[in-house]
Amino acid sequence: MTSLLLLVVLAAQPQAIARNPQSVLAAAVADFRSGRFTESAEKFDVLAKIVPDDAHLWQRGIALYYAGRYKDCQAQFEAHRRVNPNDVENAAWHFLCVARGQSPGAATQAMLPVGPDPRVPMKEIYGMFKGTADPADVLRAAGRDPAAEFYARLYIGLFYEALGMRERAFENINVAAEDRFASAGGYMHMVAKVHLGVLSR
Repeated sequence: MTSLLLLVVLAAQPQAIARNPQSVLAAAVADFRSGRFTESAEKFDVLAKIVPDDAHLWQRGIALYYAGRYKDCQAQFEAHRRVNPNDVENAAWHFLCVARGQSPGAATQAMLPVGPDPRVPMKEIYGMFKGTADPADVLRAAGRDPAAEFYARLYIGLFYEALGMRERAFENINVAAEDRFASAGGYMHMVAKVHLGVLSR
């Protein structure tokens, strides 16, 4: 996932720029980084009304998850699939929303299909959420590549938390939040640090 795509979309919409969506996005992200999830989600709601196509707002889906608005979260990732159908991360977050709002079993049944996501180890991450692979497969595929290891640890941690395995979730999210992964993880590294804060409460 990348916020660059969203900024390109915004830059292409003069009418939206006139209503300053980039400042709304910045404020929503700042609230999220500070753990003000309800406020962040509300600002993303405003942004969704400003931009011509809110399907691009995957960051909103993540904020909705942390704000506990799981049905809205689920709907956001279903919409995002229309513009980014190959993204395993989108399917993983959809799973997380359904797992929290309903159950992990329901989330597995509702797993969004994806196309070819060439990033390592996205194939194994998808299999883990779908039930055809396990965390060991994800780590083995990731190897020692920093980006691959970051995403492996982040999604293994989120997966364990969805299953109610808090200690294993903390162990993996704690690794993903390490500063050495900041450049590899980008926006999602910030999410990992925020999630670590939630787990540490």
